[in-house]
Amino acid sequence: MFAKPTGNILFISDLHCPYQHADALLFLAALKKKYNFSRIIGLGDELDMHAMSFHDKDPDLDSAGRELQRGREVLWELWRLFPIIDWVHSNHGSMAYRKALHHGVPRHLLLEYRDAIFAEKDKHGHAVRPSNRGTGWTWQHTLTFDVGSVRCKVHHGMSVSTRRNVEQSGMSFVQGHHHGTFEIVYHGTPDALNWGITAGCLIDDEALAFSYNKNTIKRPIIGCAGVIEGQPRLFPMLLNDKGRWTGAVP
Repeated sequence: MFAKPTGNILFISDLHCPYQHADALLFLAALKKKYNFSRIIGLGDELDMHAMSFHDKDPDLDSAGRELQRGREVLWELWRLFPIIDWVHSNHGSMAYRKALHHGVPRHLLLEYRDAIFAEKDKHGHAVRPSNRGTGWTWQHTLTFDVGSVRCKVHHGMSVSTRRNVEQSGMSFVQGHHHGTFEIVYHGTPDALNWGITAGCLIDDEALAFSYNKNTIKRPIIGCAGVIEGQPRLFPMLLNDKGRWTGAVP
């Protein structure tokens, strides 16, 4: 007997705020309206933190403080749309902790990540989240859960080969991170039919933060993914010749 599906799930792929696609939140709102998701999972890189990167920074982009504030404001809007999201940690999302480690700053001196996104400092310097902003968002290294009869693991990014991730995990697998890969693969074993998703991204490919993309033929694929009635699905954001969302809801 196969268990009934646990409801529709949305996987939000790499936003890289504030360098997300201009229509990303409108697209996610349209998906929410159509599919009535029971669970939202974020695949990481919700913030870009370009100005804090270990790589060269573009001097024509915002300072680290201004970039963070702009990204925070986008994520506040996303929280109003999806008050509960289970996120997985990621290379961009963990940038502050990676930089602190690199420079010998103890983790205890840093704000909790949720407070870095949602809190303000009061006159005493205490981090306060207005109206409990951000409550309902959590972060873990990986997530593992059941989708009907299928066991599924979510990680920000492992091998670019979706099939290899499924085979090595021994269960269904979902990841982001690889902006130019947007696919579903199936892998059968004597005991199960597992599937794997690599979910593309929701970035603005024209943003200066992604100027490195111009040196590659492979392009980012704009969209996200989900599980609908127990089956994996891709949700491409169809764009017009100006790079804006056409309004079509896959």
